Amino acid sequence: SGIMSEQPEKKSHVQRSFTVDFHTHILPKDIPHFSKKFGSGAYITLRHKEDSENADMYKGDTFFREIEPNCWDADVRIQQMDVLGVDVQVLSTVPVMFAYNEPWENALEVAKFLNDDLAATCNKYPKRFVAVGSVPLQNPEVAADEARRCMEELGLAGIQIGSHINEWNLDAPELEPFWKVANDLEIPVLVHPWDMKLDGRFSKYWAPWLVGMPMETTLSIMTLLMSGVLERHPKLRLCFAHGGGSFAYTLGRINHGFTARPDLCQQECTVEPKEYVKKGSFWVDSAVHDDGALDFLVSVMGEDRVMLGSDYPFPLGEQQVGKCVRDNEHFEGQDDRKKKLLGRNCFDFLKLNEKDFTE
Repeated sequence: SGIMSEQPEKKSHVQRSFTVDFHTHILPKDIPHFSKKFGSGAYITLRHKEDSENADMYKGDTFFREIEPNCWDADVRIQQMDVLGVDVQVLSTVPVMFAYNEPWENALEVAKFLNDDLAATCNKYPKRFVAVGSVPLQNPEVAADEARRCMEELGLAGIQIGSHINEWNLDAPELEPFWKVANDLEIPVLVHPWDMKLDGRFSKYWAPWLVGMPMETTLSIMTLLMSGVLERHPKLRLCFAHGGGSFAYTLGRINHGFTARPDLCQQECTVEPKEYVKKGSFWVDSAVHDDGALDFLVSVMGEDRVMLGSDYPFPLGEQQVGKCVRDNEHFEGQDDRKKKLLGRNCFDFLKLNEKDFTE
């Protein structure tokens, strides 16, 4: 087959640089009709098509988006990974599954179903997949318990959370029980933008995804840094999606504001935002779609704090996964930097050992 002909290329690829895609999304092939089961809410279901191999995602009874088999089929993903030269994918659910706005008991049941499914996929292909689970953060104590179950019972590698929870930013005092467990267990946490404003001035040009998402992520970073969450929980391991949104480019402005208006910005924490960046207090992925932007991001965050993340398998993701690092004109001759970005930084963040995946 065409895939087999790619195998020799794949082998040389592993020798060139072990490649881990930190930011990928997957769904179970079959999702219970949770809206019917709970008698309320608009939960995602998949309707597999009869005239093609694709499926339609529905949120309740409303069409959400069409997806291809690579969004649920691990075997299809592995074939594509071999062609792309990706050794390991870090799997996470699609943020629309978070259900933070639903009753927590229902959101917990959905999260458990998704986390068990992620664990099953990783257990079936332990050399190709690791996963980060999701938790019902509208009830932080319960979310903390499910995070613990993900790590200790399911063997997942971390937890994915949204950039905010309904009306709470990530600095909300209500979230302390979750941060405490994440800190104590040193759980790697992926912060993913979600629940952007969709209507009004954001209703055209895919604005929620193109402008709303970077804004969401930047706000989540800023609120965490200025609230003292990282002072109270110094062992937190946080990675922010899509290169941290627009944070790197606006760090100068954010930091200047912090020092210019301590009355507004230093009520809860007196450590300058740029100091957290200097100390390497958090990570970002590489999904910025521009070689110069990625080079700038690395110069701001440091080459140990940026990791390959493509947003596979969605159209807004990097289609030639890793090209932004491998063929980046700014990284010419910097093989060690490329190795870090392509795999090493991700495994450092997740506290995993490359040997467990290559031997």
